[in-house]
Amino acid sequence: MMSILADLFLVIGAAFIAIGSLGLIRMPDVYNRLQAGTKAATLGALTLLLGIGLHYPDWWAKLLVIAGFIMFTNPVGSSTIARAARSAGIPFWSKEGGSSKEGTKEQGSSEEASNQDGSADANHKQAEDA
Repeated sequence: MMSILADLFLVIGAAFIAIGSLGLIRMPDVYNRLQAGTKAATLGALTLLLGIGLHYPDWWAKLLVIAGFIMFTNPVGSSTIARAARSAGIPFWSKEGGSSKEGTKEQGSSEEASNQDGSADANHKQAEDA
């Protein structure tokens, strides 16, 4: 019975990882891809570790260390990548017309005001050169 339960957890973990990889292909922008990949990979890896732990009960201590490492590094890594993408100016996706720069830090009301006189492009060019 324990072997069947372990195999079930292994299959569920593999399914979560497969769904996460499908999400990496299907999602429209880097932010959605990060979310899909990180959540599915974390849940899939932890479920796989649970299945392995049920197959090999004497490995629990090592598997708990690995699980802790995964639970700490996956969210930190994905938020770091998202912050780097945002600071690089990668736009968010919007339903209306593909990508949109709404919501980024650089796209506040000051740029909308400077857009009226055309100086926003010059400001953006200066920021890229710096």
